[in-house]
Amino acid sequence: MWKIKDLLIDSPTVVAPMAGVSNAAFRELAFNNGAGLVYTEMISDQALFYRNAKTLKMADIDDSFHPLALQLFGSDLSKMVAAAKYVDRFTNCDIIDINMGCPVKKVIKTGAGSALLLKPELAFKIVEEIVKAVKKPVSVKMRVGFTNEPFDYVGFARKLEACGISMLAVHGRTRSQMYEGKADWSKIKDIKAALKIPVVGNGDIKTVEDFKEKMAFSKVDAIMIGRGLIGNPFLLKEINNYLKGQKHYLVTYRERFDVCLKHFDKLIDLYGEDTAARQMRGLAPHYLNGLYCSARYRGLLNRIQNREDLKLLLNEYALFLDNYYCQEKGLGL
Repeated sequence: MWKIKDLLIDSPTVVAPMAGVSNAAFRELAFNNGAGLVYTEMISDQALFYRNAKTLKMADIDDSFHPLALQLFGSDLSKMVAAAKYVDRFTNCDIIDINMGCPVKKVIKTGAGSALLLKPELAFKIVEEIVKAVKKPVSVKMRVGFTNEPFDYVGFARKLEACGISMLAVHGRTRSQMYEGKADWSKIKDIKAALKIPVVGNGDIKTVEDFKEKMAFSKVDAIMIGRGLIGNPFLLKEINNYLKGQKHYLVTYRERFDVCLKHFDKLIDLYGEDTAARQMRGLAPHYLNGLYCSARYRGLLNRIQNREDLKLLLNEYALFLDNYYCQEKGLGL
């Protein structure tokens, strides 16, 4: 149990904001597997300011799944404040998060995301004005630098705290690293030691062992997991079982395939079958990671056109695995 302002959170597992992934379908899977806090995809301040219909739908949050942080990105002070006011008044999210970590070029060129690390006075002013304008807790997600040149990440974090944020999430990479190399958890540890508010660490969490090691080393309040959950929301259940001292949760391949199909069904409900199929071409192969002889089926999943394609491929692969484990390994199903 940990706390962000007055918000109590049951589990120290936080699901990262991931563009094209962290929609309502994925968030439901995360909560069903025991996530403590889940983020939305990042949402543009400009799009909210001008009431873009698609963006308003992204900000429409299901009453059933909380606590949830809605993440805003932008660099225009007035529009960021206006967007935050809209989120505060017209959405039922629990936390308003400000993105200072996104490394992608189309975001950076607008001065948003991790580009705000290069304009600290603007970054602090945005935070200060949003905190004053809203009632919900405000958080920031940042990286530990823009380039690999020296950067006062602790001083930056302290100033954010002084501006009134209630929680800070830190990705242990610089913008220059993108998603390559290793996250530097010693810098996350430095920030945690310097701040009084909750600090969430992010980077390279793919297993329960990763969670245990990084939590013990950094002493953070919670661990944020991103790409390690794509195709593997069960990791959240495994971590929570460990925290409760319960038996290790072992997911079967048939359970993986069942959840994969349910994921597709939820995307169909959100976007229709054609759009859902396009998204699942990138998501479904991850559900097969680590399974015996999965390369062929991962390749075929990249070409699915509809739900029936996915169902048939998963059923075919499940039968193949049934046969392999029975005949070659002599194991039960």
